[in-house]
Amino acid sequence: MRGFKNSRLCVLVIFFLLHFGVWCNGDTENMGAPMDKNEINSLYSAIQGFVGKWWNGSDLYPDPCGWTPIQGVSCDLFDGFWYVTDLNIGPIHDNSLSCAPNVEFSPNLFTLKHLKSLSFFNCFVSPHHHPTSIPAERWEFLASSLESLEFRSNPGLIGQIPNTFGRLIKLQSLVLVENGLSGEMPPSLGNLVNLKRFVLAGNKLNGEISDTFGGFTQLLICDLSRNKLSGVLPKALFGGLISLLKLDLSSNKLQGKIPEEISRLKNLTLLDLSNNKLSSGLTKSLQEMTSLEELVLSRNPMGGFLEVLDWHNMRKLTTLDLSNMNLTGEIPKSIADLKKLRFLGLNDNKLIGKIPKNLENLPNASAIYLYGNNLTGALQFSEWFYRKMGRRFGAWGNQNLCYPFGLVSTSHVPFGVKQCQQELNFVIDVETKSKMVNGNFVNSQSSMGYFNDYRIWRSFVVELFMVILLLLK
Repeated sequence: MRGFKNSRLCVLVIFFLLHFGVWCNGDTENMGAPMDKNEINSLYSAIQGFVGKWWNGSDLYPDPCGWTPIQGVSCDLFDGFWYVTDLNIGPIHDNSLSCAPNVEFSPNLFTLKHLKSLSFFNCFVSPHHHPTSIPAERWEFLASSLESLEFRSNPGLIGQIPNTFGRLIKLQSLVLVENGLSGEMPPSLGNLVNLKRFVLAGNKLNGEISDTFGGFTQLLICDLSRNKLSGVLPKALFGGLISLLKLDLSSNKLQGKIPEEISRLKNLTLLDLSNNKLSSGLTKSLQEMTSLEELVLSRNPMGGFLEVLDWHNMRKLTTLDLSNMNLTGEIPKSIADLKKLRFLGLNDNKLIGKIPKNLENLPNASAIYLYGNNLTGALQFSEWFYRKMGRRFGAWGNQNLCYPFGLVSTSHVPFGVKQCQQELNFVIDVETKSKMVNGNFVNSQSSMGYFNDYRIWRSFVVELFMVILLLLK
């Protein structure tokens, strides 16, 4: 029996060694594949331009696609030779190559003929001491391979977006975020019909949004926020973006009306047009965007009424921010039909009327802000609601809004909302009647006799004490 076990163990060991050996031999064969000589020289030269002439790749990384890989560089085999497919410059990882202060683009960068992804993170950092512009030429040499181009967090990267970016016809992702880029967006970018991600946020771009961008039929994410873009929203932009999931044009200088054509974005889950100069009220076509989960239109002088929209059609909304928009009229009760709503911002408008009690029935609401309006009447929410929301229920700044006396404990009253005056008048009235009999004032002993029931007397003292406290405020 022992011999049988030993034999079986030997077979397993031999099988493992053979299997491991085959795997290693295959891996060794790939790792030992040569790298094209021109390719490796172009890689070293390109990296030197960004990290400095001190860097000697042939000494430090003699086999950058094999046994001595460079952090941020990935390769693939083409016709038996290694070629660079991904090049990431900047401190993305702890041991990534950091850029030199006098960073520059090497022409050899554009000879990496199988390059699919190129990114620069926090590489061009000084807009004053060493500002750098993106080269205007040679991008066409990467047109047959490049699928992703990113410049992130480069404040020293100035100048305009090159027109030649429009030649990168295979590009699926163009991300230029938090740089110092200025000027207008080149209309030639409209040639990038394979784009799925188009993000130019956090620059100094100006001018209007080109109609040519309406041809991005495969686009999923469009973020042009935090620039200086102006003009109206082009109708053609919304007609073609049929696949779009996220549209963020916030913090620009866009004006005019939201086009009715926006309802064609049937797959949109986020629409953020906040902090612009949009006007002419809410367009009714917004209610046709039934996939919307986040609608943010705050800080626009839009005006108009909330009742324009049938809110129960937008049942997927989790975020609704319509604050600071000069909205008038009342808060529709149909907003309470948005059962998935987590955030409701209607503050700093000109809303009137009473706050609908059924807002308490929003099961997922974690913040409701209604402050800074002209809302009136007595709040009818339960103590459970105030306890759940705390200061995340904001109703302060509505002068004629109050909460009824006695419905909630003093530890859970709505912050910044006064107690209803009609209750105070009732207390004062009780005090006055306690001192009169048949219309004549009586002395304190008669008053004591009038309140001979102990429970009534105790209630009177408590109420009188509260009146005194209110008068001392």
